[in-house]
Amino acid sequence: MRTALLVLVCLSLIFATASAQEIVVPGDADGDKIVSDEELEQAEKSFDDGKITSEQLDEIRHIHDNYPITIVDSANRTVTIYKPVERVIPMITWSYEPLWILDSQDKVVGVTSNAQKEEEYGWLPGILNKPVVGLFKELDYEKVTELNPDIVIVGSKAEEVEEKLEPAGINVVVLYFRSQETFDSELKILAKLLEKDERADDFISWKKNKSDWIKEKIERIDPKVRVYAEWSDVLWGTGSEGSGMHDVITTAGGYNIASDLQGLYPSVDPEWVLGENPEVIFFPAFTTAVPTALTGYFMESPENAEHFIEEASNRTGLVGTNAVNNRRIYVIDGFCVEAVRGYIGTYYCAKWFYPEEFNELDPEALHKEYFEEWLGVPYQGIWAYPLEG
Repeated sequence: MRTALLVLVCLSLIFATASAQEIVVPGDADGDKIVSDEELEQAEKSFDDGKITSEQLDEIRHIHDNYPITIVDSANRTVTIYKPVERVIPMITWSYEPLWILDSQDKVVGVTSNAQKEEEYGWLPGILNKPVVGLFKELDYEKVTELNPDIVIVGSKAEEVEEKLEPAGINVVVLYFRSQETFDSELKILAKLLEKDERADDFISWKKNKSDWIKEKIERIDPKVRVYAEWSDVLWGTGSEGSGMHDVITTAGGYNIASDLQGLYPSVDPEWVLGENPEVIFFPAFTTAVPTALTGYFMESPENAEHFIEEASNRTGLVGTNAVNNRRIYVIDGFCVEAVRGYIGTYYCAKWFYPEEFNELDPEALHKEYFEEWLGVPYQGIWAYPLEG
């Protein structure tokens, strides 16, 4: 009787669309979500009796040997996974590139309409063919449940999303992917969930090898160049310590004049910026946030960025600063600052901050290698302007 129950559990899970309001694990006959030694033995006997296939037995054995696994996510939440993650829905925009980095795009079963826009991630291979599950700030929970993902990746509203999806047996995982200080650890968490640990280690090693020599040079530079960064679409909106903007500035060897201000993304006064007299100014630009795109994969000309820099150079509060006087004012794509590619933003900034020390540095070459080797996408677009310091 027990063996028959095991066979029914295996077959119903592997071949049928899940509609149960709980997680069912192949090989788990007693419903505790864990495949015990006894249950594995029963599965092996079922295979010998011709009641399950070798593929089914392999899956049950794999779950027995490797699951459950437990992770602590970016919000310090403990999440336990009882079977391999085969179906993923990324709600937070920053989590798309990590999934492609880990070569797990085939596991993505639904995407937000934001991600499918060409100015965001419409250029990622296969993304336009994925079902849409609403906006990144407003999921279509009915559609998400219909697609039956094993996990949904969020950056906020974890309790709200979990309340909607937990009854359907869907795990919610918080992974921010917005800071270079935590990116490696978050990528390892995602890799553990997807059984892509080796791929994550290879990427982190590649990234580290590219950046170590920059760190060595920066450590010897003193004093540090004074930097002011402002969102292209938020007048006088900057980033203090803890923001991705701050991480990029400091990692590139600069001093963020807004580092000690209150709040992660404070607003400042023109008079304050003029008094701080930054030597370099740059504007992270998100293509969906301004009426006219300044950067992006499908941009062919820097004309918009040139016009934006010209207007910014004439603004009260910036006019008269060393940055404007010496024409050290730049535009960079927001995804190279406040997201996965922050370490690439560091390369552009290092070149801008210290052009003589980094005269041989080629940020575009690194960016191209990242696109083509890790995302599987031909490199193109305008991501930073002007390129030379």
